[in-house]
Amino acid sequence: MSASTSTPVSVPAVAARHVTSGGTRVYTLTVPAFPHFAANVFVVVRGEAAAPTYTALIDTGGSHEASTAALDAGLDAVRSEYGEAVAWDTLSRVVITHPHPDHVAGLPFVHSRTAAPVAAHEWAVATIQNPAGDPVKRQADMEDHLLWLGLTGGGTEAEYAERLRRRARNTMLPEAVEIQTPLKDGDVLDNIFTVIYTPGHEGSQVCLRVDDLLLSADHLLPRNSPPLMPERFQRGAGLGHYLDSLDRIEALEGVSVALGGHDGPMHDWKGRIQNLRDRYDDKLRAVLNAAAEPITIHDLTHALNPRLRAVQAILLLDQTAALVEYLVGRGQLVETRREDGAALVVRTVQP
Repeated sequence: MSASTSTPVSVPAVAARHVTSGGTRVYTLTVPAFPHFAANVFVVVRGEAAAPTYTALIDTGGSHEASTAALDAGLDAVRSEYGEAVAWDTLSRVVITHPHPDHVAGLPFVHSRTAAPVAAHEWAVATIQNPAGDPVKRQADMEDHLLWLGLTGGGTEAEYAERLRRRARNTMLPEAVEIQTPLKDGDVLDNIFTVIYTPGHEGSQVCLRVDDLLLSADHLLPRNSPPLMPERFQRGAGLGHYLDSLDRIEALEGVSVALGGHDGPMHDWKGRIQNLRDRYDDKLRAVLNAAAEPITIHDLTHALNPRLRAVQAILLLDQTAALVEYLVGRGQLVETRREDGAALVVRTVQP
């Protein structure tokens, strides 16, 4: 997502406090990661409030001044309202759940305040340590992607193509930051966080378990299904990975609450997983219904969303591409190519 001129988000300094079965305190700081869009940052504290033995910051919000100011205010409130002796210079650890700008773009600001080591999944290291990457390759990959989507003409096709080109020129954070601790699935970070690799929404996303509490990042959210894009465009992305990751989370026992990267807590988090599965079943059925004849992904997006608003267009185009990729992989759609190279898909089974 990107910033807009919408009304700025107004959020409390500390949105919630949870105490785990082991006595760990987890504070939710809701920050305006973009002017119109809030994200959750978490402060995790162990030990006596007056002299904690361990403090961690999970995610960092956005890079603009309102977000970083809210992060500062949140730490101040944890001290003044809850008596926790936490400060930038005593922070033990920073963890990035996934390198999307609403979760990682504030990392350079955080890095300027604390020497705490930074951890992220091993696949996120390159993005965070070299956010500019290879711009030439990135643009070439995008041109191939635009062709596959069917964005080869004028009108909305040209509009979406240019918006996606602009997105490909953006970086996830404004400057590089070193990652001291690359994470893998199953790691136990600092003898506190169990790392659960949950690709799908983003190819290097992790969830973190602390005692009976799950920090579910953007993998599991209380109000929305997370945006997806196809794996052909990002390693580890896509609906297949997302559904597999839901299965892994659902198998957890002894978790009483899940805290996502946006919005409030989920006590019935397994019910939320089933709701998400049902929603994706409906979306997949709708794709099959709309693909009775060969159709491009661009045209399919509009067929599925006849009242498509411009602000939704790119995310829904990504989602349709992810749904198509999943159904092609299952043999329920077959993909051919139009003369200009655009993908054409048609169902092989009745919905």
